Amino acid sequence: MGTTSVGDDLGRGDVPGLLAAIVVAELAGIVPAAFTASDVASWYPTLAAPPLTPPSWVFGPVWTVLFAAIGAAAYLVYRRRDHPVRNRALALFGVQLALNVAWSFAFFGARSPAAGLAVILALDAAILATMALFDRVDRRATALMLPYLAWVLFATYLTAGFWTLN
Repeated sequence: MGTTSVGDDLGRGDVPGLLAAIVVAELAGIVPAAFTASDVASWYPTLAAPPLTPPSWVFGPVWTVLFAAIGAAAYLVYRRRDHPVRNRALALFGVQLALNVAWSFAFFGARSPAAGLAVILALDAAILATMALFDRVDRRATALMLPYLAWVLFATYLTAGFWTLN
């Protein structure tokens, strides 16, 4: 089970590393969005949408907050340099972040809900595995990942719906 102690509090010295981790996570949203913007604008609105699909303007703010939270989670794990699971946890975090990026290219770039569904199912598993390892290092990191997991599971429902309907 994860550990946290009084000595694990964040201080001023953590600000640069925390900000760097958040920026890296935010880039996972910004980079694919820049490359798939035309597909989002032209192709996505032509699709039959599943029930509960939010308006397009919701996605940007939600993803911005979620990427900041998971960046902070990664930083909490990163700073535990002596923990034996730390490197595996961060490697798995990188895998799930890459899968998140890949989903945008599969769904929007390739214009393929089927490919998007395959990627997001792998992403779901990678997030759960990341959270399991994060929990062994720092419970706070796992807590910061929970809203992200919930949103990606909702995105899995949406992706499956787009695949079914189109």
